[in-house]
Amino acid sequence: MRILVASDSFKGSLTSQQVGTSVMEGIRRVIPEAQVKVLPIADGGEGTVQALVAATGGKLVTVQVTGPLGDPVQARFGLLPDGTAVLEMAEASGLTLVPEGLRDPTRTTTYGTGELMLKALDMGAARMVIGIGGSATNDGGAGMAQALGVSLKDAQGRELPFGGGALGNLAVIDLSGLDPRVKGVPITVACDVKNPLYGPNGASHIYGPQKGATPEMIRLLDDNLRHLAGIIRDQLGLDVQDIPGAGAAGGLGAGLIAFAGAQLRSGVETVLDTIGFDDHLMGVDLVITGEGRLDHQSVFGKVPVGVAARASRLGIPVIAMVGEIGPEAREVFNYGIDSAVTLVNGPMGLSQAMERAADLLADAAERTFRLIKLGSKLGRENH
Repeated sequence: MRILVASDSFKGSLTSQQVGTSVMEGIRRVIPEAQVKVLPIADGGEGTVQALVAATGGKLVTVQVTGPLGDPVQARFGLLPDGTAVLEMAEASGLTLVPEGLRDPTRTTTYGTGELMLKALDMGAARMVIGIGGSATNDGGAGMAQALGVSLKDAQGRELPFGGGALGNLAVIDLSGLDPRVKGVPITVACDVKNPLYGPNGASHIYGPQKGATPEMIRLLDDNLRHLAGIIRDQLGLDVQDIPGAGAAGGLGAGLIAFAGAQLRSGVETVLDTIGFDDHLMGVDLVITGEGRLDHQSVFGKVPVGVAARASRLGIPVIAMVGEIGPEAREVFNYGIDSAVTLVNGPMGLSQAMERAADLLADAAERTFRLIKLGSKLGRENH
């Protein structure tokens, strides 16, 4: 039996590689001769760099960039064998880099994300994939653009300071200093949110509060993103407001489109294409996928459904092994997942389940494959 284990990480517990290793251990307790391949997967959010580097045999690169508050931080990106650089904006401009008492999206900047892009270009990146989840920012990608060489000036010709609070003073966008390498490489943004740049469903109103924005800040930030969109439209000839995902990461989605010529795509689809997932399916008898929690939200761009959709097109059965099965999870059975198995084997709290996840997952895989082996035995006896 040839089995492909292609799971997301179990957030806060196991990396996608560790998930695969545990599942493989459980399978081999039952079918020692099984050919098991572990292929780490992510959805474009946290863990994407680590998963893609592991899946392709790439390398991690650590560099120093400007953090969201302007202080130096250490950030990693992945460089894959085919020349693709994989970045997570949260490494340079993420919310976890800002202490809770200092969170203020009128001040935080994406400048470090732009620096991370330049570092990747310095190392010869031929293509970029950028995950933009987990941001601390609401600057419309202005800081990122400035790091790439774009000049953003007020009416007096002064360069704008960092932060979304300054965007209302923007008068001139000058692209003459933009690093020419930026437009020379394809940039794909892994993004599953559909929020517009501004308005009631825009970046500031929906995501501002979790970044420390007060109601007054939200109104200011939303007005400033509206102003930024108007300047981009008038001076660059691009209407970014209604592009689904323009409001992602505090408007970084819009900024990457306007200043770097990026394209926004589904996170999991971008990841699957980057690792050549369809090629890995060739000759496979069964796919095991998974994530920490399976529920009705899983059909919206999550790894198990993305994996299952591709496997089902080739008639390959799919089992999801998950930490928890939530309400209305049966909806995933309409998207190529044939069965779902939870790793929890008795009463326990979440912290205990997370602490024991590796062993529990191996045990769950063993139980699952004992059933598969039994089904195969019964099938032979009935013939």
